[in-house]
Amino acid sequence: MPSLSVNRNAFRLVTNLCDNPDEYGVIVRESDLGAYIIDAGIEAKGGRLAGKAITEICLGGLGEATLSPMNLGGLRLPSISVFTDHPAISTLGSQLAGWRVKVGDYSAVCSGPARALALKPKSIYRKISYKDESDVAVIVLETEAEPPEEVITYIASSCHVSPEKLYLILVPTSSLAGATQISGRAAETGIHKLAELGFDPKLVTHAWGWAPVLPVHPDFVEAMGRTNDAILYGGVTYYTVNDDHDGNLKGLVERTVSSASGQYGQPFAEIFRQADSDFYKIDPGLFAPAVVTISNAKTGKTFTAGEIDREVLRRSIGLQGAN
Repeated sequence: MPSLSVNRNAFRLVTNLCDNPDEYGVIVRESDLGAYIIDAGIEAKGGRLAGKAITEICLGGLGEATLSPMNLGGLRLPSISVFTDHPAISTLGSQLAGWRVKVGDYSAVCSGPARALALKPKSIYRKISYKDESDVAVIVLETEAEPPEEVITYIASSCHVSPEKLYLILVPTSSLAGATQISGRAAETGIHKLAELGFDPKLVTHAWGWAPVLPVHPDFVEAMGRTNDAILYGGVTYYTVNDDHDGNLKGLVERTVSSASGQYGQPFAEIFRQADSDFYKIDPGLFAPAVVTISNAKTGKTFTAGEIDREVLRRSIGLQGAN
C-alpha cells in the first residue's frame, strides 16, 4: 500500500464535510446502493467554505487552501490560494479533472482521489509513478444533476470498492462552491501544462498557486468561461524544482503560460462560441496559468513569464471599460 494514499487522506476531510453539513451548506444522503451523495450546489446552498473544502479534498488531503481578497488594479475580488509539498501526486494524481464519466445519457467531468484507484487516465499515473490502494473512494463530479444508480455502480466498480465505500461530491460549475474549487486549480493547471511540454512532473517538489474567484453566472457557457478566465488571465503559480540543468527552463516557462497560445486574449466564453462550442477546436496550450515562476533548488536560479490580464478579467464579468 502506498505511503501516501490520496483517498484515505481525503476521506478524513470528507468525514468532516459530512459531519457538518449546515456549516458547509451541503446536503448529504445515502443512495439506494449505500453510496454517500454530497450535494454542494445543485439543491444545496454550498458556498466558499464548501469550495475550499472540496479543493483540499480534490488534492487528496495533500495540500491546503486559503481564501483571501485580491486587488486587480482597483478591481477587488475574492481569491483562493493553494500550496502543496506533494505536487505530482496531489495535482496530477488527484485534483486533475481527468476522468469523463459517461453512462447512458449521463455525463460528468470527474476529479479527485478516486481517479488514482481507477487510473484515469493511465498515462498520467505512468508519468508520476503512482497508484493508490484504498477501500474507500472519493470523487468530485462537476455536474448539474445527481448521477443515477448505474453511474454509481460504474464508478465503484472502476475504483474496485463497494458502493457503500464510495463518496460522491456534486458541484455545478455555476455554483459558488464550483467556481471556488475550479479557481483552486491554478497550480494543477500549470503542472499539467509543464508535463504536456515534456517536463518531468516528479521534479517539481513544491507548488503554490492562486487565482481570483469570479462572480458566478447562471448560464453554463458563461459560468464555464469565467472559471477558465480566472486561471488563464488571473492565475499565478510558483514552483520549486530539482533539475540538474537550467538550460531549458527559461524557454519552458515562456511556453507554459496561457499567453503563449495564439487564442489568448478574449474571454473564454467568446473563444468557445467561436469554436462552435467544440473543445477540440480550442488550442490545448491555452489551458494554463497567466503567470508561471519556476525556482530551481539545484542552482538557485529563478525563471518567470506571463502577467495578469486585468482587462480580459473585467470583460469576463461584464466590467468592460470600468476602472
